[in-house]
Amino acid sequence: MVLPPPSPRAERPGSAQSAPPAAAALPAARTHTDGLPADRYLNRELSWIDFNARVLALAEDTSIPLLERAKFLSIFASNLDEFYMVRVAGLKRRAETGLSVRSADGLSPRAQLALIASSTQELAGRQAQVFLDSVLPALKAEGISIIRWSELTEDERVRMTRYFAEQVFPVLTPLAVDPAHPFPYISGLSLNLAVTVKDRDSAGEHFARVKVPDNVERYVRVDRAGSSHGLPAFLPLEELIAAHLDVLFPGMEIVEHHAFRVTRNADFEVEEDRDEDLLKALERELARRRFGSPVRLEVSDDMTEHMLELLLRELDVDPADVVQLPGLLDLSSLWQVHAVDRPDLKDAPFVPATHPAFGERETPKSVFSTLRDGDVLVHHPYESFSTSVQRFIEQAAADTQVLAIKQTLYRTSGDSPIVDALVAAAEAGKQVVALVEIKARFDEQANIKWARKLEQAGVHVVYGLVGLKTHCKTALVVRREGSAIRRYCHIGTGNYNPKTARLYEDVGLLTCSPEIGADLTDLFNTLTGYSRKAQYRNLLVAPLGVRKGIIERIEREIEHHEAGRPSGVRLKANALVDEQVIDALYRASKAGVPVDIVVRGICALKPGVPGLSDNIRVRSILGRFLEHSRLLHFRGSDEYWIGSADMMHRNLDRRVEVMAQVKDPRLSAQLDGIFESALDPATRCWILEADGTWTASPAPGTAARDHQVELMRSRAS
Repeated sequence: MVLPPPSPRAERPGSAQSAPPAAAALPAARTHTDGLPADRYLNRELSWIDFNARVLALAEDTSIPLLERAKFLSIFASNLDEFYMVRVAGLKRRAETGLSVRSADGLSPRAQLALIASSTQELAGRQAQVFLDSVLPALKAEGISIIRWSELTEDERVRMTRYFAEQVFPVLTPLAVDPAHPFPYISGLSLNLAVTVKDRDSAGEHFARVKVPDNVERYVRVDRAGSSHGLPAFLPLEELIAAHLDVLFPGMEIVEHHAFRVTRNADFEVEEDRDEDLLKALERELARRRFGSPVRLEVSDDMTEHMLELLLRELDVDPADVVQLPGLLDLSSLWQVHAVDRPDLKDAPFVPATHPAFGERETPKSVFSTLRDGDVLVHHPYESFSTSVQRFIEQAAADTQVLAIKQTLYRTSGDSPIVDALVAAAEAGKQVVALVEIKARFDEQANIKWARKLEQAGVHVVYGLVGLKTHCKTALVVRREGSAIRRYCHIGTGNYNPKTARLYEDVGLLTCSPEIGADLTDLFNTLTGYSRKAQYRNLLVAPLGVRKGIIERIEREIEHHEAGRPSGVRLKANALVDEQVIDALYRASKAGVPVDIVVRGICALKPGVPGLSDNIRVRSILGRFLEHSRLLHFRGSDEYWIGSADMMHRNLDRRVEVMAQVKDPRLSAQLDGIFESALDPATRCWILEADGTWTASPAPGTAARDHQVELMRSRAS
């Protein structure tokens, strides 16, 4: 299957983007642009849209279980919401302030916004079509109906009217708009009804807004007599409210009503001042977020021109930012439908295996004794997070010989056993340090909450370095063993989050290597104190060392190739955007070094361009699990690296990131196996072409293997 081509894109003049301001004070990595064409980059934003198109393609794939297709529709919608709140909002701010900074491919902010608008309108239309023409009828055929008020029987209407009166009506607040009532504030991502009512006496028409409550389930269950499998039908809440507008506006005639939804700018920066409490500064900015300017207006396609003009005027929305859709708005709510108890319409359950080094679930081995026998590499979600990384922290918290635990926390679940273990360790008198990144976007409020919980338990909570986000995934346990002190470490590619560890593909290194222990000790001293360590023994640490270290190793592969030795670069990441890394890969390709890239999302590199990237191949794998690990292999040097950093400006210049070399041949063989499976020519994936389009591979009708399914099978065996 070939993905439909993206909307026509404007001709892109070439103009390499200068390093971001945050990088100006850092030592620059060596760059060589001689001989490289100016138009060598794909647009970052359009590449992201292509990524979300690949997510939508999973919803279109009828070979995927039906409720999983509904899930991918929900993920597509949530992705697009965040894209508008952050990326589009940032471009709009630049355009409105007159900043002329162009993207690496030479486009101005306004040119990018125009291309984004046309591309996202097309994709949103595709999403609506998939839902209305494919997923919705298929759900109905399986006894899972999403129905309209007009489809209810008289008895069902009576029951729904009772539900409305008891559960919904008390929550609603209809807001009129007239000289005495200004146009109400419309919160971001809220679903609303725009209503026109007419006074029966004066015949004058008035506008009112009714917010669909977001603390009531979006779909109201309607138990239908004789429904197959005993499943309910679902009535959208806005349908129920619309059917009872006469109750909200008694004595008025309802002229028209239409659904609409506003997306607001949620991209803010905390003004960090060493003299101000960062926690308080962040809370102030979070309060401002809900008042961000509108960046998108979604409306039902039956909205009248008069109503749309009123919304555009009152909300101050550019007509180019309107997305008109048939059917339901906000399909991110389909997670509620996915929760229906129909295992036959979902992926088969998968229980992660306990890594053999840690014994059976029922008879676990000591993590400390295991690591003294050798390093362990865990691969989530195929291998259990709870019986490896989580157990490591829990055993450290309970072990009387453990003196200290130090850990970075970027995102975790609210009821995290990791947080509970750190609390227990502090209450037991251990020295516990948690470096909490409270600026993790959209998790700020949750992170503030459990950071305070840790502080109340006596944990030393640190909020990182001014101007940098702490994104690395590291844990250090200091243990007394006889007269000696030994340090046990974990370095991973994913967050310490037991819930996402069941859905995100990540790897983690558990070790008691003295070198890595010394490195993490130095790193935590930098994060918690005034140390400015720049060189590490076995780690690359951003913002000073990751880009430089990677580029140096790519150049070393060029030297291997020129000397007639084996050479090659294999890279797996979520995104590849950084121009300096991309240029280094181009130079490697021009020299004859084979380069294989597995990227989940954005890729600004153009593969397969004659004379530039003939030796570079790029593929993307999407599926049941979110491919999240960051892996590197330099074949000539036979070096394998894992870590938290994607190849993006924000990771390499504005975050604390850690990449660790995996030296044990047993573990590097495991990483090699991941690469071999992902890069197998028969693996189902998308291939990036030189013109920026993505083609499904293998071709339709050709036998294909599923990378993730094969890994599940290998762990099960």
